[in-house]
Amino acid sequence: TQERVTIQESAATPGVSTDGASNGNSVVIRGKDLDALGDNFEDLAADLQALAGPSAGPSGGQIYIDGFTGGALPSKESIREIRINQNPFSPEYDKMGFGRIEILTKPGSEKWRFLGYYNFADDFWNSRNPYAAQKAPFLLKEYGGTVSGPLGKHAAMFWDIRRDSIDNGAVINGITLDPQSLAVIDPYTAVHRIPQRRITVSPRFDVQAGAKNTLTFRYGYMPADIRDSMVGVFNLPSRGVHASGLSQIVRAANTHVVNANVINETRFQYIRTSSNYVSNSFEPSLLVLGAFNGGGSHVGRQNNTQNNFEGQNYISMIHKAHTLRFGTRIRGEKYNDFVPANFGGTFTFGGGVGPQLDAKGQLAGAAQVTITSIERYRRTLLLQRQGLSAEQIRALGGGATQFTISAGTPALAGGQTDVGVFFGDEWRARSNLTLSLGLRYEAQTNIGDRIAFAPRLGVAWAPGAKGKARQKTVLRSGFGMFYDRFPLVSSLTALRYGGVIQQQYVVSEPDFFPFVPSVSSLPRSISNVQRLSNSLRAPYVMQGAASVERELPWKTTVAVTYAGTRGLHRLRSQNINAPLPGTYNPAVPSSGVYPNGAPGAVFLIESSGLYNQHQMIVSVNNRVNAAVSLFGSYVLNQARSNTDSLSTAPAKPYSMAGEYGPAATDVRQRVTFGGNMEATRWKIQMNPLLTMETGPPFDITVGRDLYGTTLFNGRPGFATDPDKAGVVRTSYGLLDPNPTPDQVLLGRNYGRGPGSVFFNLRVGKSWSFGIGEGREAPTNIPGGAATRRDSAGVFNNPNAGGPARINRKYNITVSMSVRNLLNHNNPGPIIGNITSPLFGLANQPAGANTVGGTGFSESANNRRLELQTRITF
Repeated sequence: TQERVTIQESAATPGVSTDGASNGNSVVIRGKDLDALGDNFEDLAADLQALAGPSAGPSGGQIYIDGFTGGALPSKESIREIRINQNPFSPEYDKMGFGRIEILTKPGSEKWRFLGYYNFADDFWNSRNPYAAQKAPFLLKEYGGTVSGPLGKHAAMFWDIRRDSIDNGAVINGITLDPQSLAVIDPYTAVHRIPQRRITVSPRFDVQAGAKNTLTFRYGYMPADIRDSMVGVFNLPSRGVHASGLSQIVRAANTHVVNANVINETRFQYIRTSSNYVSNSFEPSLLVLGAFNGGGSHVGRQNNTQNNFEGQNYISMIHKAHTLRFGTRIRGEKYNDFVPANFGGTFTFGGGVGPQLDAKGQLAGAAQVTITSIERYRRTLLLQRQGLSAEQIRALGGGATQFTISAGTPALAGGQTDVGVFFGDEWRARSNLTLSLGLRYEAQTNIGDRIAFAPRLGVAWAPGAKGKARQKTVLRSGFGMFYDRFPLVSSLTALRYGGVIQQQYVVSEPDFFPFVPSVSSLPRSISNVQRLSNSLRAPYVMQGAASVERELPWKTTVAVTYAGTRGLHRLRSQNINAPLPGTYNPAVPSSGVYPNGAPGAVFLIESSGLYNQHQMIVSVNNRVNAAVSLFGSYVLNQARSNTDSLSTAPAKPYSMAGEYGPAATDVRQRVTFGGNMEATRWKIQMNPLLTMETGPPFDITVGRDLYGTTLFNGRPGFATDPDKAGVVRTSYGLLDPNPTPDQVLLGRNYGRGPGSVFFNLRVGKSWSFGIGEGREAPTNIPGGAATRRDSAGVFNNPNAGGPARINRKYNITVSMSVRNLLNHNNPGPIIGNITSPLFGLANQPAGANTVGGTGFSESANNRRLELQTRITF
């Protein structure tokens, strides 16, 4: 019998290596380093994405849990290790390694272990949200525990139970009207309590089935309930939604040792998620762009069920200097939806141009001025009170800008399957040279594209290191292609709104506000349709990287990496039935010559976008000793594209001029720092996590439909005449919301938001008492001298530094976690509508639950303190 033993260096002694998974710009978080991360699922996900940085390309990072994609994050107490940006060009993964997050959970233990915790936070400790006039209510109670131990000689279990009870104060920040006087309330701020409840039960069982098979089973059960979801930012309480759901997950894995050089891994995952949404009000929705959103929610009464499965079979083989790994992954998903979205109708008020009026609605001058969305809404209500007709109100700059409503069959079902096959060979050509070669092939249903070969290549060389000499410097380079799957939800959206199952009606400048007409009275020609292009194919990126990794004194490693990314066939949309250039007049909604002969937007989803990114990444890891471990990185980044997502459409139809500009991921600079530090004297543990970054770009628009596309994404022009009616003075210069056809327009994502600084810190102190099952021998015995117990059972050695440490049975830890310790105001998304009084500003903090979100949120306060008590035995 031959036995191969691989000994990996301890995390306490970092170094550099030519192994494919030992790239110096990766981050491995385990043990006490995990304490730097957030305690709840949302904070944990935000911290992990911050550590991964903007390196994951246009599609963002992907999280793998025990080798699977999809599914909710596990609780932090059940996480054994987290790997970030490791082995970026491995053919085993479909996403880029820069930005990939791998989470490994804890198995059952051979001895019984118990952990219990209780987290508490109250708004009394916290600072006020900078976007609210008063402190928002907040109450957090998180408690749970884990139980781990043996189940006989050949099995073990790990059971994780958790309950989250969070009353989060949603902050409403906008501009509204006094219902009696119609005076503008600027700003209007309010807070609203949102109860959020969630339970997580997740048992795991590990079984040794004979000498060659190890079985793992895991089940997750997570019901959740959120009242008044979606309230906040611009949304008034009437827009609230009662969201509830249940997520269940089953994972099974078998590791089979074929022989001393071959291992086979078989894994299976099944996820079932059911969600229900019920609007607080079924009134028509009211959107006053850049001011407030009122009326009812467009959600209506929805429910959907999603079933996902994933199967994997991977083989690892060692043959001489080659480590081979190959296998297959197949995934499937099926949706059953009941979505009567916008069946009640939506009135939208945007900006415009009109005559000057006084407070009573009387003409105050003949000159035309730019009208904000809130002013347009105010004029509409004021002039309606005076009994003016819809035509008269329109002439005075009032009236709704757009009305939309959907009708048809709300039920829809569909499915999708994708498969990936890969082969990889890590060849240690020499003791200081490793070549990693691989190829991956992917395919999916619902699109016709079947050519998706993704080659991978990596080279790592340690110059000067020969034989068993320790490697001090490693030069590494790699290249890979990575495909994105076309999502099932987009296929279903195109099917739902293809004009047969459901119809979307859009009326520009409606004359019936606030009454909702019957759908049968609307002309068929104004319905919107969505279609998939016949040439649609899977988007992909090509990424190459080169790095220098160096081991420095004081147990420090540093890596400097350049990564270049080029993305092709990125998804975007365009209206192929937009009015022909020069034929549409925004002041006359019925104008325009349409390619199909009649109005009615036809949005074609196509894969014709571009993405280019250049990055320099500097990563540092330091393990001073068992009590101090630090990691950090600096990223210099530039990303440009002509689309940010499938919903991106050209601002000016039939023209891509100005569309290629900063991408949404164009965060120029980012610094991260974190780790674990334990004071020698008082045994106080500190876990800092710092993230600093420059501001992201944002698009600047005029807040109304300029070209008859039914979209409000038209961009202003650079004003050439400062005296032209409606010109807006901004920090970006004089902008014209009514550009002429030959006027130079602002490019996409022309604006730039402010930077952000997040500094989170956890400070804790542990106490141990009681004698456990044994005592640990001293670790500083020189020369392997004999060790013996004295009469008290303490390990003693004349050459050792005193008695050994005693294992304590009980451990209690009390800690305080502070999110945004510096109380820095980190603005959220910047409002780019130049006809909004809030143009160029944010009305929510970064990381808040944005409009339309229905997930858990703890964004009530700017600085949040949480007290945690934990006991283990």
